[in-house]
Amino acid sequence: MTTTPFTSPDTLTRRRLLGAALAVGAAVPLGLAGTARAAAGAPASVQLTLPGPTGPYPVGTVALHLVDAARPDPLAGPGRHRELMASVWYPARHVERHPLAPWTSPANLRALLTSADFPAEVAQVPLTAGHQSAPVRRSGRELLPVVVYSHGAHSHRADHTLMVQELASHGYVVVTVDHTYDAYTEFPDGRVLAPDPDRAMGPADFAADIRFVLDCVEELAAGRNPDADGRSLPEGLAGGIDPRRIGMFGWSKGGTATARVMLDDPRVQAGLSLDGPLLPTITGDLDRPFMMMTAQFTRAKEPSVAEFWTHLRGWRLNIQAEGAVHSSYGDNQVLIPQLAKVVKMTDQQLRALIGTLAPARAVRIQQAYPLAFFDLHLRYRRGHLLDGPSRAFPEVTFLP
Repeated sequence: MTTTPFTSPDTLTRRRLLGAALAVGAAVPLGLAGTARAAAGAPASVQLTLPGPTGPYPVGTVALHLVDAARPDPLAGPGRHRELMASVWYPARHVERHPLAPWTSPANLRALLTSADFPAEVAQVPLTAGHQSAPVRRSGRELLPVVVYSHGAHSHRADHTLMVQELASHGYVVVTVDHTYDAYTEFPDGRVLAPDPDRAMGPADFAADIRFVLDCVEELAAGRNPDADGRSLPEGLAGGIDPRRIGMFGWSKGGTATARVMLDDPRVQAGLSLDGPLLPTITGDLDRPFMMMTAQFTRAKEPSVAEFWTHLRGWRLNIQAEGAVHSSYGDNQVLIPQLAKVVKMTDQQLRALIGTLAPARAVRIQQAYPLAFFDLHLRYRRGHLLDGPSRAFPEVTFLP
């Protein structure tokens, strides 16, 4: 995989990093789609699928429309304020009458496909394990810990659904957010927005969004509904979460945003970066737990990552999976191979996109290590996975 420089000190775009955005949040060179179509005619449509979570609980999910009245958005028009779409994932009960939620909306998928010069009908939206608006499951009076998620540049909030639904199936509330103008997102009124190169956003902008999302988490914890349209919340969500146990994770620019949020906001107790470049260079000291799952942006290759590591004064861990590339710790690793069959990618082209880490192994790594991290630091459940190399995961190296 060929990488390219940042478009600015704050912004790493997926299109410039990998060539062009692919429908499922991956990427291939723009010419590949056209070549495949010319060789095989109009490609067939593939029904994409996602592996299910391993936890003991069914999963529920609900979308929220959030408006930050404290942040005017002149780019959206006079009198408008910053708008975000978010999803909340959680352990659920009585899910039988609640349909499974799609990975993203059909409109978003079409925008993702056409942005990469693919026909809109080449793939169908996969279903997730999340049951729409199912009641929240709680054990007695126990409040549920919370994890928030920030995506990468030119991406979307569904990009790491495998991790998100895995955490929810083990009893976490997970809040994912689209960073408007740097995401493929659809609002309740039907507006579909794509990443806008004229409205460049950096990790600091992502971090500002997340701090507002944390305010909304506190609203939920207090029993109030933060949805701007007043749509009903699933039974048990308001008043059911614990604002004293909040973690955060993010991929690429979202990983950098995770570090920035933790430096500025003590509400986040533990942070996980999925191959974040950590640019602009972060020089502030952080005394709370932080874990890095690196692939391309390693301490050996990226000075900003090495510098950030020296400022981690609390619990810290850096692991790397052999054969992983920048997008390997996410849904791309299982979705790209499905799409590759339709567009007639060669094995070499596929390896350039997802590396040599087998998709099934990538899924297990994504499910196991973030869960172990948040279990340790938000639930204080000490296992052994984070103690050192594991026979169950021979691909994973612990970097000193």
